[in-house]
Amino acid sequence: MLRICSLSDLTEDEGFRVESVTPPVAVFLTADHDVHVIDDTCTHQNASLAEGWVEDGCVECPLHTSRFSLTTGEADSPPAKLPVRVHRSEVVDGEVFVELSTATPNLPPGAVF
Repeated sequence: MLRICSLSDLTEDEGFRVESVTPPVAVFLTADHDVHVIDDTCTHQNASLAEGWVEDGCVECPLHTSRFSLTTGEADSPPAKLPVRVHRSEVVDGEVFVELSTATPNLPPGAVF
């Protein structure tokens, strides 16, 4: 597993973008104190999901109304149709570790990192 940030770097219901992996990932700390890690890029258009709004276990893309589940990565409505990858995370001694998915990411056309 790869250390990607400290728990203290996270703010409840806000995204934290990690660019040290390609493609970047977004880390979320929910009100239930669960940590979720998903691909940071919306599958519809090149937008950072870490800049989106978190509510009811989903993050809404800051450009459109598509929301992605923090647990499954599924998109709930157009314009996004494809899910984002979800990565397994674990908190150990206040540090967030991730096991990156080996699935092919669903990146939007023209996304460059």
